[in-house]
Amino acid sequence: MKTILIILLILVVAAAGIFVATKFFKKFKDQDNDGIPDAVEDAVEDGKEIIQDVKERAKRVKEELKDVKDAAKEVINQAGDVVDAAKKKPRRGRKPNQSK
Repeated sequence: MKTILIILLILVVAAAGIFVATKFFKKFKDQDNDGIPDAVEDAVEDGKEIIQDVKERAKRVKEELKDVKDAAKEVINQAGDVVDAAKKKPRRGRKPNQSK
């Protein structure tokens, strides 16, 4: 419990130090004077863009995996037809066009 409080105290002191250095001593660039350095704000915005890109890619991968799954099922069905053809069984399903 004491360890958590010590870590929390260190984080609060660091945040207060950055705030004071930004607000009063202008040590960090802060265009909008909100106490948050612009570098941190830019990093957060970049992180949000990266997260959005990763979500879009994950969605596309999920769609492609679904397509692969459907194609694999079709291959399995066709493999059974190949075995039947090797046993000289008549063809099931759609027949090819026969020329007259």
